[in-house]
Amino acid sequence: MIGFLIRKTFYDLWDNLFRIILINLGFLVSTAIPFFLPKLAALFIGSQALEMGLTAVGVIICTVYLSAAAYSLKLISDYGTFGFVDFFKGFKDALPAGLMMGVINIILFLMVTIVIPFYMSMETPVGLLLGMFVLWAVVFAVLSFQFYFTVCARLNSSLKKAFKKCMLISVDNTGLAVFILLHNFVGLIFSVFLGFMFTGPAGALLYLDEALRLRLLKYDWLEANPGADRKKIPWDELLVEEREKTGTRTLKNLIFPWKD
Repeated sequence: MIGFLIRKTFYDLWDNLFRIILINLGFLVSTAIPFFLPKLAALFIGSQALEMGLTAVGVIICTVYLSAAAYSLKLISDYGTFGFVDFFKGFKDALPAGLMMGVINIILFLMVTIVIPFYMSMETPVGLLLGMFVLWAVVFAVLSFQFYFTVCARLNSSLKKAFKKCMLISVDNTGLAVFILLHNFVGLIFSVFLGFMFTGPAGALLYLDEALRLRLLKYDWLEANPGADRKKIPWDELLVEEREKTGTRTLKNLIFPWKD
């Protein structure tokens, strides 16, 4: 399943290269808000409270943008495509999820930069225990909430149900969740050398949606086969149709598709 997931994601990224670059470019523009505005506020106004407020607003703008991108990238994962109209229409549906994730990111940032160091600075067994507890809570949150945008987009879940589903998916597929997190982290590191144009945040979101889309086949099969062994999922059988739709390509097919 992992091998097919990587192959399908790469094909979809390649076939929609221009759209992926545009989404990544839009994300870079949105990140300029939390990066530059607080610095300008500190330079000309000198208000630390305003600087922190602008940073928080900028983070929320970024998460709303990523949420809208997830709604559009879902169409690519479903063997379709999207245009500018589709992307901007997605903002309305994506707004609640983006706002909520922005608040969560701010909370996680405060936990990592303030709460955990505070407990560790106590230099007592209780402080160490509390610090480690908060640290593992943050790790679990990162593993789970990486699916948040795609769960909201693909499953059309309410915010409350989306959080629950993210945690259930992470607990039930821990190995996959860790692999996806590491995969996207490495992908984003390599994206630095390409100015985050490819694969960038759009590539990470697409990979998450592709993974969730394929993983849902598992749950459809388990629902149709009650009592089946959850550790023995017949992926070869479940992915027959997906493999037929995706096909295989040579290097020549990728670079010169019109010569097929």
